[in-house]
Amino acid sequence: MNYFKGRHFQQDIIIVAVGYYFRFSLSYRDIVELLRDRGVSVHHTMVMRWVHHYGPIFKALWRQHQTSHTKSWRIDETYINVKGHWTYLYRAIDSNGLTLDFELRKHRDYAAAYHFLKRLLTTNGRPDRLVTDQYRATLKAVKHLMKQDYLSKSAHQCSKYRNNLIEQDHRFIKRHRVRSASFQSIRTASATLSGIEVIHALRKKTRRELSLIGFSAVDELKAMVPA
Repeated sequence: MNYFKGRHFQQDIIIVAVGYYFRFSLSYRDIVELLRDRGVSVHHTMVMRWVHHYGPIFKALWRQHQTSHTKSWRIDETYINVKGHWTYLYRAIDSNGLTLDFELRKHRDYAAAYHFLKRLLTTNGRPDRLVTDQYRATLKAVKHLMKQDYLSKSAHQCSKYRNNLIEQDHRFIKRHRVRSASFQSIRTASATLSGIEVIHALRKKTRRELSLIGFSAVDELKAMVPA
């Protein structure tokens, strides 16, 4: 499938623009300036449209390319401001710190936790250990999934100390939004965060594998796109 068919700019230009935006704490106008220095003239609203369009696409492609992971998982959520209101980014990583899944939700409640955990378990199978915090809605969702046989009772643990790994991992997402404008809708926030999370996941994987070449967001995105 050609994801770049009908665009006014070449695939390489679009990937460079969104790759830089997802990787670094840059504004749309910063990306325009970087492209202008390379002889490419584009409006900042065009870059915004690329980010919103390709974030979910790269998330879907990343899921197809996911490799094996450990069976010890950490689940937590962090706060994301969307137009003056708090929303909640549910995230899951394994014991090596590699990203398993993520999802932005309007509310931090039972329905949000259940939906996220069920998809995580359906996609990745049953873990040997699932570490969560002691938030009541999350615990209720875990118990329901146990009754449905998605998770064994012995696998679940509530441990603030063990969950420090994912709480530290939240920092990249928080730090990335420091210079950028706040999100204006849940749709655009979800699309943008999809791209940011994918780049973060790919970078962690590259560092884990001790690549001699180093990490390049642009090269990683190009490698995911079907020829």
